[in-house]
Amino acid sequence: MRASRSKSRFVGNSGVVGICAVVLFLATPASSLHAQKAPAGVWEGYDGEWQHVSEQLIALAEATPEDKFAWRPAPGVRSTSEVYMHIVVANFYLLSITGPKMPADLKDDADKTVTSKAAVISWLKRSLEAVKQAHLKETPEHLAHKVHIADRDSTVDWMYLRIVIHANEHMGQLVAYARMTGVVPPWSK
Repeated sequence: MRASRSKSRFVGNSGVVGICAVVLFLATPASSLHAQKAPAGVWEGYDGEWQHVSEQLIALAEATPEDKFAWRPAPGVRSTSEVYMHIVVANFYLLSITGPKMPADLKDDADKTVTSKAAVISWLKRSLEAVKQAHLKETPEHLAHKVHIADRDSTVDWMYLRIVIHANEHMGQLVAYARMTGVVPPWSK
């Protein structure tokens, strides 16, 4: 009994200090803890998040030297240009599920055949702008419209959610590629 009382007194005192530290931490406004300004678009809904990832994708593509567009981390893994073009094809395909048609000049093998920096960036900008403009025209009624993709039913709204998540997923991949090839993402300088 005596040992446990001594221990509880010790834990009690340090526990009070710990509780005070937690209370002070929780009472400190988040803005004081993270004095950085949030990037444009972040926490501003779908259109803001789409703007943010679009700007990052374009900035990273533009910062990547031409010769790095052919780089791949291992045989059989997508090259840098293939990842960008995968985003392009996915943007247009997923958007087509919501209504707009696939571009007639986007070939089935574009992810393998469009490899130059200039062509990739041109297609990337085009696909990002297509998603932006289509979403800006959406109505609540159309966003709730049911669509079918692969093996499931979905909605137009959920397709847009998939588009922005997919772009961010591959943004992370491209940042890793950039770091492995010595390219510093412009927003982290």
